[in-house]
Amino acid sequence: MSGDAKQRIRGFIAGLVEGHAGNTVFSDSESLFQSGRLDSMSAVELVTFLETEFGIDFANVDFDIAMLDSVDLIEGFVAPMLRPAAGGMSARR
Repeated sequence: MSGDAKQRIRGFIAGLVEGHAGNTVFSDSESLFQSGRLDSMSAVELVTFLETEFGIDFANVDFDIAMLDSVDLIEGFVAPMLRPAAGGMSARR
């Protein structure tokens, strides 16, 4: 995955964290949902962001929020879907 994609993910998560918690500092490996920093509405916003920004069709994904619990996990989830030749899903972009 390009650094640009990870930065877009990180920037989006920073906005969500800023709207939900007083402390906006977080690491890429830090738990977002299981720790309670983000809630179920944030999960919906994140899924919508990933669909829009990366063309991921969640209708074709066996989804569990634990798969998206940190910036690193989100990056790991998105990266294979951006490489259809490697067996990933085709992105709309």
